[in-house]
Amino acid sequence: MGNSENTPGLMPDLVTAARLIKQQKLTSVALVTRCLRSIESHNPTLNAFGDVYADAALCEAEACDRETAQGISRGPLHGVPFGIKDLFSTAGLRTTKGSLSSVDVIPDSDAPVITRLKAAGGIILGKTATTEFGWTGSSFSRLFGHGRNPWNPTLTSGGSSSGSAISVAARMVPAALGSDGGGSVRIPGAFCGIFALKGSLGRIPTWPWSATEMLSHAGPMTRTVRDSALLFDILSGPDARDHQALPDKGESYLARCNQPLKPLRVHFSPTLFDTPVSPAIASRVKQAVNLLAHALPVEIRTETLTWQSPFETFNTLWTGGRGIAYGAALANQLDQLDPGFADLITRSANISLADYLAAQKQRAAFANQVHALFDDVDLLITPTLPILPFAADRHTPVDQPEGESGVEWARWTPFTWPFNLSGNPAATLPCGFTPEGLPVGLQVVGRRYAEGDVLQFCAALEALMPWDQHLPPVLT
Repeated sequence: MGNSENTPGLMPDLVTAARLIKQQKLTSVALVTRCLRSIESHNPTLNAFGDVYADAALCEAEACDRETAQGISRGPLHGVPFGIKDLFSTAGLRTTKGSLSSVDVIPDSDAPVITRLKAAGGIILGKTATTEFGWTGSSFSRLFGHGRNPWNPTLTSGGSSSGSAISVAARMVPAALGSDGGGSVRIPGAFCGIFALKGSLGRIPTWPWSATEMLSHAGPMTRTVRDSALLFDILSGPDARDHQALPDKGESYLARCNQPLKPLRVHFSPTLFDTPVSPAIASRVKQAVNLLAHALPVEIRTETLTWQSPFETFNTLWTGGRGIAYGAALANQLDQLDPGFADLITRSANISLADYLAAQKQRAAFANQVHALFDDVDLLITPTLPILPFAADRHTPVDQPEGESGVEWARWTPFTWPFNLSGNPAATLPCGFTPEGLPVGLQVVGRRYAEGDVLQFCAALEALMPWDQHLPPVLT
Protein backbone atom coordinates (compact mmCIF):
# COMPACT_ATOMS: atom_id res chain seq x y z
CA MET A 1 0.00 0.00 0.00
CA GLY A 2 1.56 3.29 -1.03
CA ASN A 3 1.22 6.88 0.00
CA SER A 4 -0.76 9.32 -2.11
CA GLU A 5 -1.28 13.02 -1.81
CA ASN A 6 -4.95 12.51 -2.67
CA THR A 7 -5.69 9.62 -0.30
CA PRO A 8 -7.54 10.81 2.80
CA GLY A 9 -5.94 9.79 6.07
CA LEU A 10 -2.45 9.15 4.72
CA MET A 11 0.41 11.46 5.62
CA PRO A 12 2.07 13.28 2.72
CA ASP A 13 5.84 13.45 2.74
CA LEU A 14 7.46 16.80 3.47
CA VAL A 15 8.05 18.02 -0.09
CA THR A 16 4.51 17.02 -1.09
CA ALA A 17 2.93 18.62 1.98
CA ALA A 18 4.72 21.92 1.41
CA ARG A 19 3.70 21.94 -2.26
CA LEU A 20 0.04 21.11 -1.58
CA ILE A 21 -0.24 23.84 1.05
CA LYS A 22 1.34 26.36 -1.31
CA GLN A 23 -1.08 25.34 -4.08
CA GLN A 24 -4.01 25.57 -1.63
CA LYS A 25 -4.88 21.93 -2.27
CA LEU A 26 -4.31 21.12 1.40
CA THR A 27 -4.74 23.41 4.37
CA SER A 28 -2.28 23.55 7.21
CA VAL A 29 -5.17 23.03 9.62
CA ALA A 30 -6.17 19.82 7.82
CA LEU A 31 -2.59 18.55 7.91
CA VAL A 32 -2.08 19.39 11.59
CA THR A 33 -5.41 17.74 12.39
CA ARG A 34 -4.34 14.64 10.49
CA CYS A 35 -1.11 14.55 12.50
CA LEU A 36 -2.94 14.93 15.80
CA ARG A 37 -5.31 12.10 14.93
CA SER A 38 -2.39 9.85 14.04
CA ILE A 39 -0.63 10.71 17.29
CA GLU A 40 -3.82 10.01 19.24
CA SER A 41 -4.14 6.62 17.53
CA HIS A 42 -0.56 5.40 17.70
CA ASN A 43 1.36 7.26 20.40
CA PRO A 44 -0.12 5.27 23.32
CA THR A 45 1.45 2.14 21.79
CA LEU A 46 4.65 3.51 20.24
CA ASN A 47 5.71 6.28 22.66
CA ALA A 48 6.96 8.71 20.03
CA PHE A 49 5.85 11.99 21.60
CA GLY A 50 6.18 13.51 25.04
CA ASP A 51 4.55 16.95 24.92
CA VAL A 52 2.09 17.68 22.10
CA TYR A 53 1.05 21.29 21.52
CA ALA A 54 -2.30 20.67 19.84
CA ASP A 55 -3.97 24.03 20.48
CA ALA A 56 -0.90 26.13 19.73
CA ALA A 57 -0.17 24.15 16.53
CA LEU A 58 -3.75 24.53 15.30
CA CYS A 59 -3.61 28.26 16.04
CA GLU A 60 -0.39 28.57 14.01
CA ALA A 61 -1.94 26.49 11.22
CA GLU A 62 -4.97 28.78 11.08
CA ALA A 63 -2.66 31.80 10.78
CA CYS A 64 -0.70 30.08 8.00
CA ASP A 65 -3.90 29.34 6.09
CA ARG A 66 -5.03 32.95 6.34
CA GLU A 67 -1.65 34.07 5.01
CA THR A 68 -1.78 31.52 2.19
CA ALA A 69 -5.16 32.88 1.11
CA GLN A 70 -3.61 36.36 1.00
CA GLY A 71 -0.68 35.18 -1.11
CA ILE A 72 1.76 35.39 1.82
CA SER A 73 4.30 32.66 2.47
CA ARG A 74 6.54 32.41 5.53
CA GLY A 75 8.99 30.22 3.63
CA PRO A 76 9.46 26.79 2.02
CA LEU A 77 8.00 24.96 5.04
CA HIS A 78 4.94 27.23 5.35
CA GLY A 79 2.30 25.51 7.47
CA VAL A 80 4.04 22.12 7.75
CA PRO A 81 4.08 20.52 11.24
CA PHE A 82 7.20 18.87 12.71
CA GLY A 83 8.25 16.71 15.62
CA ILE A 84 11.26 18.06 17.55
CA LYS A 85 13.63 15.82 19.48
CA ASP A 86 13.42 16.76 23.14
CA LEU A 87 17.15 17.49 23.31
CA PHE A 88 16.78 20.69 21.27
CA SER A 89 16.36 23.91 23.19
CA THR A 90 12.92 25.44 22.49
CA ALA A 91 12.09 28.87 23.91
CA GLY A 92 9.10 28.75 26.23
CA LEU A 93 8.60 25.00 25.75
CA ARG A 94 10.03 22.58 28.26
CA THR A 95 13.05 20.58 27.17
CA THR A 96 13.33 17.51 29.39
CA LYS A 97 16.25 15.88 27.54
CA GLY A 98 14.53 12.61 28.39
CA SER A 99 15.41 12.84 32.06
CA LEU A 100 13.35 12.81 35.24
CA SER A 101 15.92 15.27 36.56
CA SER A 102 14.91 17.91 33.98
CA VAL A 103 11.13 17.67 33.68
CA ASP A 104 10.61 21.34 34.60
CA VAL A 105 13.37 22.91 32.48
CA ILE A 106 12.03 25.60 30.13
CA PRO A 107 14.71 27.29 27.96
CA ASP A 108 14.47 30.97 27.05
CA SER A 109 16.18 30.58 23.65
CA ASP A 110 15.72 28.42 20.57
CA ALA A 111 18.51 26.24 19.17
CA PRO A 112 19.67 27.36 15.69
CA VAL A 113 17.75 24.55 13.97
CA ILE A 114 14.54 25.61 15.71
CA THR A 115 15.04 29.25 14.73
CA ARG A 116 15.56 28.24 11.09
CA LEU A 117 12.63 25.82 11.08
CA LYS A 118 10.29 28.53 12.33
CA ALA A 119 11.70 31.13 9.93
CA ALA A 120 10.97 28.77 7.03
CA GLY A 121 7.34 28.47 8.15
CA GLY A 122 7.47 25.16 10.01
CA ILE A 123 5.14 24.51 12.94
CA ILE A 124 6.32 22.74 16.10
CA LEU A 125 3.70 20.09 16.78
CA GLY A 126 5.41 18.48 19.76
CA LYS A 127 8.59 17.22 21.38
CA THR A 128 9.64 13.69 20.51
CA ALA A 129 11.05 11.15 22.91
CA THR A 130 14.75 10.65 23.47
CA THR A 131 16.80 8.51 25.79
CA GLU A 132 18.16 10.23 28.87
CA PHE A 133 20.44 13.05 27.69
CA GLY A 134 20.77 11.06 24.45
CA TRP A 135 23.23 8.72 26.13
CA THR A 136 22.27 5.39 24.51
CA GLY A 137 21.40 3.88 21.15
CA SER A 138 18.39 1.96 22.47
CA SER A 139 14.91 3.44 23.01
CA PHE A 140 14.79 2.71 26.74
CA SER A 141 13.08 5.56 28.59
CA ARG A 142 11.65 5.85 32.08
CA LEU A 143 10.22 9.29 31.25
CA PHE A 144 8.42 8.67 27.96
CA GLY A 145 7.96 4.90 28.04
CA HIS A 146 10.22 2.72 25.90
CA GLY A 147 10.11 3.64 22.22
CA ARG A 148 8.51 0.90 20.16
CA ASN A 149 9.13 -0.06 16.55
CA PRO A 150 6.19 0.55 14.17
CA TRP A 151 7.13 -2.63 12.27
CA ASN A 152 6.88 -4.70 15.47
CA PRO A 153 5.94 -2.85 18.67
CA THR A 154 7.56 -5.47 20.90
CA LEU A 155 10.95 -4.36 19.52
CA THR A 156 13.09 -1.28 20.06
CA SER A 157 12.98 1.63 17.64
CA GLY A 158 16.62 2.40 18.38
CA GLY A 159 17.78 5.76 19.70
CA SER A 160 18.59 8.21 20.87
CA SER A 161 16.34 10.01 18.34
CA SER A 162 13.76 7.33 19.03
CA GLY A 163 10.60 9.41 19.00
CA SER A 164 11.56 11.31 15.85
CA ALA A 165 12.15 8.09 13.93
CA ILE A 166 8.92 6.51 15.19
CA SER A 167 6.87 9.61 14.43
CA VAL A 168 8.04 9.70 10.82
CA ALA A 169 7.81 5.96 10.19
CA ALA A 170 4.33 5.76 11.75
CA ARG A 171 3.12 8.76 9.71
CA MET A 172 2.46 10.97 12.73
CA VAL A 173 4.27 13.90 11.09
CA PRO A 174 5.74 14.55 7.64
CA ALA A 175 9.24 14.96 9.14
CA ALA A 176 11.10 15.42 12.41
CA LEU A 177 14.40 16.72 13.76
CA GLY A 178 16.98 14.50 15.46
CA SER A 179 20.59 14.62 16.57
CA ASP A 180 23.49 12.22 16.17
CA GLY A 181 26.49 11.91 18.48
CA GLY A 182 27.31 8.30 17.58
CA GLY A 183 24.49 7.10 15.35
CA SER A 184 21.43 8.62 16.96
CA VAL A 185 19.61 9.42 13.71
CA ARG A 186 20.98 6.43 11.78
CA ILE A 187 20.31 3.71 14.38
CA PRO A 188 16.57 4.42 14.72
CA GLY A 189 16.44 5.35 11.03
CA ALA A 190 17.63 1.85 10.12
CA PHE A 191 15.41 0.04 12.65
CA CYS A 192 12.31 2.07 11.66
CA GLY A 193 12.85 2.04 7.89
CA ILE A 194 13.27 5.76 7.14
CA PHE A 195 15.97 8.01 5.66
CA ALA A 196 18.38 9.85 7.95
CA LEU A 197 21.60 11.70 7.18
CA LYS A 198 24.23 12.84 9.64
CA GLY A 199 26.00 15.65 7.84
CA SER A 200 29.64 16.64 8.12
CA LEU A 201 30.61 17.95 11.53
CA GLY A 202 29.38 21.56 11.63
CA ARG A 203 27.14 21.37 8.55
CA ILE A 204 24.05 22.12 10.66
CA PRO A 205 24.96 24.32 13.64
CA THR A 206 24.31 23.05 17.15
CA TRP A 207 23.80 24.97 20.40
CA PRO A 208 23.99 24.98 23.42
CA TRP A 209 27.56 23.74 23.71
CA SER A 210 28.09 20.03 24.29
CA ALA A 211 31.03 18.36 26.01
CA THR A 212 31.01 15.90 23.09
CA GLU A 213 30.91 18.68 20.51
CA MET A 214 33.49 16.94 18.33
CA LEU A 215 30.94 14.12 17.85
CA SER A 216 27.62 15.99 17.86
CA HIS A 217 25.48 16.62 14.80
CA ALA A 218 21.91 17.82 14.23
CA GLY A 219 19.96 16.22 11.42
CA PRO A 220 16.50 15.77 9.93
CA MET A 221 14.68 12.44 9.88
CA THR A 222 12.43 11.90 6.87
CA ARG A 223 10.69 9.35 4.71
CA THR A 224 12.39 10.38 1.47
CA VAL A 225 15.81 11.59 0.38
CA ARG A 226 14.42 14.79 -1.14
CA ASP A 227 12.69 15.66 2.13
CA SER A 228 16.07 15.45 3.85
CA ALA A 229 17.77 17.46 1.11
CA LEU A 230 15.20 20.25 1.47
CA LEU A 231 15.77 20.41 5.22
CA PHE A 232 19.56 20.40 4.82
CA ASP A 233 19.17 23.34 2.43
CA ILE A 234 17.18 25.21 5.07
CA LEU A 235 19.04 24.22 8.24
CA SER A 236 22.67 24.41 7.04
CA GLY A 237 24.96 27.42 7.31
CA PRO A 238 27.00 29.27 9.90
CA ASP A 239 25.71 30.47 13.24
CA ALA A 240 27.78 32.58 15.63
CA ARG A 241 26.86 30.32 18.55
CA ASP A 242 28.55 27.26 17.01
CA HIS A 243 32.27 27.76 16.47
CA GLN A 244 32.38 24.54 14.40
CA ALA A 245 29.64 25.64 11.97
CA LEU A 246 30.68 25.43 8.33
CA PRO A 247 30.32 28.18 5.71
CA ASP A 248 27.42 28.15 3.28
CA LYS A 249 27.60 25.02 1.13
CA GLY A 250 27.26 26.92 -2.15
CA GLU A 251 24.76 24.55 -3.73
CA SER A 252 21.19 23.29 -3.39
CA TYR A 253 21.07 19.72 -2.14
CA LEU A 254 17.50 19.38 -3.36
CA ALA A 255 18.60 20.41 -6.85
CA ARG A 256 21.42 17.85 -6.71
CA CYS A 257 18.86 15.10 -6.12
CA ASN A 258 17.26 15.91 -9.48
CA GLN A 259 20.50 15.75 -11.46
CA PRO A 260 21.66 12.64 -13.35
CA LEU A 261 24.18 10.59 -11.43
CA LYS A 262 27.75 10.87 -12.69
CA PRO A 263 30.11 7.86 -12.66
CA LEU A 264 31.21 7.09 -9.10
CA ARG A 265 33.77 4.86 -7.41
CA VAL A 266 32.07 3.04 -4.54
CA HIS A 267 33.78 0.90 -1.90
CA PHE A 268 31.52 -1.76 -0.38
CA SER A 269 32.68 -3.17 2.95
CA PRO A 270 30.30 -5.97 4.08
CA THR A 271 31.44 -5.40 7.67
CA LEU A 272 33.83 -3.35 9.76
CA PHE A 273 36.25 -4.49 12.49
CA ASP A 274 35.46 -8.20 11.86
CA THR A 275 31.97 -7.70 13.31
CA PRO A 276 29.57 -10.60 12.63
CA VAL A 277 26.57 -9.36 10.62
CA SER A 278 23.09 -10.87 10.85
CA PRO A 279 22.61 -13.15 7.80
CA ALA A 280 19.27 -11.48 7.05
CA ILE A 281 20.95 -8.06 6.96
CA ALA A 282 23.99 -9.28 5.01
CA SER A 283 21.73 -10.88 2.39
CA ARG A 284 19.58 -7.79 1.82
CA VAL A 285 22.59 -5.46 1.70
CA LYS A 286 24.37 -7.70 -0.80
CA GLN A 287 21.29 -7.84 -3.00
CA ALA A 288 21.02 -4.06 -2.94
CA VAL A 289 24.69 -3.63 -3.83
CA ASN A 290 24.37 -6.10 -6.71
CA LEU A 291 21.32 -4.20 -7.98
CA LEU A 292 22.96 -0.79 -7.90
CA ALA A 293 26.14 -2.20 -9.48
CA HIS A 294 24.13 -3.20 -12.56
CA ALA A 295 21.71 -0.29 -12.71
CA LEU A 296 23.79 2.79 -11.82
CA PRO A 297 26.97 4.31 -13.29
CA VAL A 298 29.19 3.07 -10.48
CA GLU A 299 32.36 1.08 -10.16
CA ILE A 300 32.00 -1.17 -7.09
CA ARG A 301 35.03 -2.30 -5.13
CA THR A 302 34.04 -5.01 -2.65
CA GLU A 303 36.63 -5.40 0.06
CA THR A 304 36.37 -5.54 3.84
CA LEU A 305 38.33 -2.67 5.31
CA THR A 306 41.14 -3.61 7.67
CA TRP A 307 40.81 -0.66 10.04
CA GLN A 308 41.26 -1.43 13.73
CA SER A 309 38.24 -0.62 15.88
CA PRO A 310 38.57 2.76 17.63
CA PHE A 311 36.12 1.65 20.34
CA GLU A 312 38.36 2.65 23.24
CA THR A 313 38.85 6.06 21.66
CA PHE A 314 35.11 6.63 21.34
CA ASN A 315 34.51 5.15 24.78
CA THR A 316 36.90 7.63 26.40
CA LEU A 317 35.56 10.67 24.55
CA TRP A 318 31.90 9.75 25.07
CA THR A 319 32.25 8.71 28.71
CA GLY A 320 34.51 11.62 29.55
CA GLY A 321 32.42 14.24 27.76
CA ARG A 322 28.96 13.08 28.83
CA GLY A 323 29.94 11.76 32.24
CA ILE A 324 32.02 14.63 33.53
CA ALA A 325 29.81 17.41 32.12
CA TYR A 326 26.55 15.92 33.38
CA GLY A 327 28.16 14.49 36.50
CA ALA A 328 29.01 17.93 37.80
CA ALA A 329 25.39 19.06 37.45
CA LEU A 330 23.72 15.83 38.54
CA ALA A 331 25.99 14.64 41.32
CA ASN A 332 23.14 14.88 43.84
CA GLN A 333 20.51 13.39 41.53
CA LEU A 334 22.05 10.07 40.49
CA ASP A 335 19.08 8.22 41.99
CA GLN A 336 16.81 9.91 39.42
CA LEU A 337 18.88 8.72 36.46
CA ASP A 338 18.78 5.67 34.27
CA PRO A 339 21.18 3.30 36.12
CA GLY A 340 23.27 2.91 32.97
CA PHE A 341 23.74 6.66 32.66
CA ALA A 342 24.48 6.97 36.36
CA ASP A 343 27.15 4.30 35.94
CA LEU A 344 28.65 6.21 33.01
CA ILE A 345 28.92 9.29 35.23
CA THR A 346 30.62 7.26 37.94
CA ARG A 347 33.10 5.69 35.51
CA SER A 348 33.97 9.07 34.00
CA ALA A 349 35.75 10.01 37.24
CA ASN A 350 38.46 7.48 36.35
CA ILE A 351 39.38 9.23 33.08
CA SER A 352 42.47 11.41 33.43
CA LEU A 353 43.41 14.40 31.33
CA ALA A 354 46.19 12.28 29.81
CA ASP A 355 43.63 9.61 28.86
CA TYR A 356 41.41 12.21 27.24
CA LEU A 357 44.21 13.83 25.25
CA ALA A 358 45.45 10.40 24.13
CA ALA A 359 41.93 9.64 22.87
CA GLN A 360 41.89 12.90 20.91
CA LYS A 361 45.18 11.93 19.28
CA GLN A 362 43.78 8.45 18.47
CA ARG A 363 40.67 10.04 17.02
CA ALA A 364 42.82 12.08 14.66
CA ALA A 365 44.73 8.98 13.57
CA PHE A 366 41.52 7.07 12.83
CA ALA A 367 40.03 10.04 10.98
CA ASN A 368 43.17 10.19 8.86
CA GLN A 369 42.54 6.58 7.77
CA VAL A 370 38.95 7.35 6.84
CA HIS A 371 39.84 10.46 4.88
CA ALA A 372 42.63 8.62 3.06
CA LEU A 373 40.08 6.09 1.78
CA PHE A 374 38.29 8.92 -0.01
CA ASP A 375 41.42 9.76 -1.95
CA ASP A 376 40.62 6.65 -3.97
CA VAL A 377 36.81 6.35 -3.80
CA ASP A 378 33.81 8.67 -3.82
CA LEU A 379 31.53 6.77 -1.43
CA LEU A 380 31.69 3.99 1.15
CA ILE A 381 28.81 1.55 1.66
CA THR A 382 28.28 -0.66 4.72
CA PRO A 383 25.31 -2.13 6.53
CA THR A 384 24.01 0.55 8.90
CA LEU A 385 23.86 -1.95 11.77
CA PRO A 386 25.00 -5.56 12.14
CA ILE A 387 21.93 -6.61 14.14
CA LEU A 388 18.14 -6.52 13.94
CA PRO A 389 16.00 -4.74 16.57
CA PHE A 390 15.84 -6.38 19.99
CA ALA A 391 13.24 -6.14 22.77
CA ALA A 392 12.05 -2.61 23.54
CA ASP A 393 12.62 -2.99 27.28
CA ARG A 394 16.35 -3.70 26.84
CA HIS A 395 19.42 -1.51 26.37
CA THR A 396 21.32 -4.25 24.51
CA PRO A 397 20.71 -7.38 22.41
CA VAL A 398 20.11 -10.59 24.36
CA ASP A 399 23.59 -11.90 23.59
CA GLN A 400 25.24 -8.78 25.08
CA PRO A 401 25.05 -8.42 28.88
CA GLU A 402 23.57 -5.14 30.09
CA GLY A 403 25.98 -3.15 32.24
CA GLU A 404 29.02 -4.28 30.23
CA SER A 405 31.96 -1.99 30.87
CA GLY A 406 32.39 0.89 28.48
CA VAL A 407 29.73 2.54 26.33
CA GLU A 408 27.62 -0.59 26.01
CA TRP A 409 25.47 0.62 23.11
CA ALA A 410 28.57 1.35 21.02
CA ARG A 411 29.36 -2.38 21.04
CA TRP A 412 26.24 -3.25 19.00
CA THR A 413 26.45 -0.16 16.73
CA PRO A 414 30.05 -0.46 15.47
CA PHE A 415 29.30 0.90 11.98
CA THR A 416 27.79 4.28 12.97
CA TRP A 417 29.90 6.05 15.59
CA PRO A 418 33.24 5.72 13.74
CA PHE A 419 31.99 8.37 11.30
CA ASN A 420 31.21 10.70 14.19
CA LEU A 421 34.87 10.36 15.13
CA SER A 422 35.89 11.23 11.58
CA GLY A 423 33.18 13.85 10.92
CA ASN A 424 32.09 12.40 7.57
CA PRO A 425 28.53 12.66 6.24
CA ALA A 426 26.78 9.31 6.69
CA ALA A 427 23.23 8.33 5.74
CA THR A 428 21.02 5.33 6.32
CA LEU A 429 18.35 4.27 3.86
CA PRO A 430 16.09 1.22 3.68
CA CYS A 431 17.41 -1.40 1.25
CA GLY A 432 14.83 -4.16 1.79
CA PHE A 433 13.09 -6.22 4.42
CA THR A 434 13.81 -9.41 6.32
CA PRO A 435 11.48 -12.43 5.92
CA GLU A 436 9.86 -11.26 9.19
CA GLY A 437 9.08 -7.88 7.64
CA LEU A 438 11.69 -5.75 9.42
CA PRO A 439 13.47 -3.03 7.43
CA VAL A 440 17.20 -3.30 6.75
CA GLY A 441 19.41 -0.21 6.64
CA LEU A 442 22.20 0.52 4.16
CA GLN A 443 24.77 3.13 5.23
CA VAL A 444 26.26 5.50 2.65
CA VAL A 445 29.31 7.50 3.77
CA GLY A 446 30.86 10.35 1.79
CA ARG A 447 34.04 12.38 1.99
CA ARG A 448 33.97 15.34 4.33
CA TYR A 449 31.70 18.21 3.26
CA ALA A 450 30.23 16.14 0.37
CA GLU A 451 26.62 15.86 1.56
CA GLY A 452 25.55 16.64 -2.00
CA ASP A 453 27.27 13.50 -3.29
CA VAL A 454 25.64 11.37 -0.60
CA LEU A 455 22.16 12.81 -1.16
CA GLN A 456 22.37 12.57 -4.95
CA PHE A 457 23.49 8.93 -4.77
CA CYS A 458 20.82 8.08 -2.21
CA ALA A 459 18.16 9.70 -4.41
CA ALA A 460 19.29 7.43 -7.27
CA LEU A 461 19.05 4.42 -4.92
CA GLU A 462 15.57 5.50 -3.83
CA ALA A 463 14.43 5.59 -7.46
CA LEU A 464 15.97 2.15 -7.98
CA MET A 465 14.49 0.49 -4.89
CA PRO A 466 11.74 2.74 -3.49
CA TRP A 467 10.61 2.15 0.07
CA ASP A 468 8.00 4.75 0.96
CA GLN A 469 5.15 2.68 -0.48
CA HIS A 470 5.63 0.18 2.37
CA LEU A 471 3.61 0.93 5.47
CA PRO A 472 4.37 -0.53 8.92
CA PRO A 473 1.82 -3.15 10.03
CA VAL A 474 0.64 -0.85 12.85
CA LEU A 475 -0.87 1.37 10.12
CA THR A 476 -2.48 -1.35 8.04
